[in-house]
Amino acid sequence: MITQIIHYFQTFSGEYWSYVGQHLFLSFTSLIIAMLIALPLGYLGSHNKVIAGFCQTFSQILRIIPSLALLFILIPFIGTGVVPALIVLVVLALPPLIVNTILGFNEVSPILKEVGLSLGMNSMELLRQITLPLALLYILNGIKLALVEIISSATLATYIGAGGLGTLIFTGLGLYKMQYVVIGAVSVAILSLLSMILMDAVIRKVRENDQRNY
Repeated sequence: MITQIIHYFQTFSGEYWSYVGQHLFLSFTSLIIAMLIALPLGYLGSHNKVIAGFCQTFSQILRIIPSLALLFILIPFIGTGVVPALIVLVVLALPPLIVNTILGFNEVSPILKEVGLSLGMNSMELLRQITLPLALLYILNGIKLALVEIISSATLATYIGAGGLGTLIFTGLGLYKMQYVVIGAVSVAILSLLSMILMDAVIRKVRENDQRNY
C-alpha cells in the first residue's frame, strides 16, 4: 500500500494538487458566500424574534437533510457541475454560521449598548466598536464549524462533476484501488484538521486581545 501511494505521488503529483486546488476553491468560495448570507441574517435575527425563530427552524431542518440527498434533490433543477456543488455546500454551512451569529449578538450586554448610545454613537458606530467585537468570538466559532463541515462534505462534489479530492476516493472505490481512497480520505482529514488549528489560533488571538482591551 505504501509503495503504491509513493508511486502515485511520483507519477501523478500534478493531478493530486489539482484536486486539492479544486477542493479548496469549492470550500472557501462556499464559505464566503455563506458568510455573506448568514452574518447579516444572524444580525437581523438578534434584533427580531420572528427572524430569529425562522433562522433557528431553518437551521434545524438543514441539519437533518443528508448532504448526498440534497445533491440529488438539486440535480433535476440546476444540473451538475460547480454551481450546484457550491449551492449545497453553502446550505450546509448556513446553520452553524446563523446560529452562532445570533448567539454572539444576543450575548452582548444591553448595558454596554446603552453606554455606547449615551456617548452619542449611532447604530453603525455601535455595531463596529462594541457589538461586533464582543460577538466576534461566537462568529469565529461558527466559521470554524462551517469550514470543517464544508471541507468534509466537499468530497461529495465529485458525484456531480465538480472535482475535488472526492474524485480520488470514488475513483479508488470504483477501480478497487485502495491507495486512491487512502490518499483522498487522509488529505481531506488533514485539510479539516489544519482548518480547525488555524481557526482555533485566530479565536485564541481574538480572545487574548479582548482580555487586554476589556
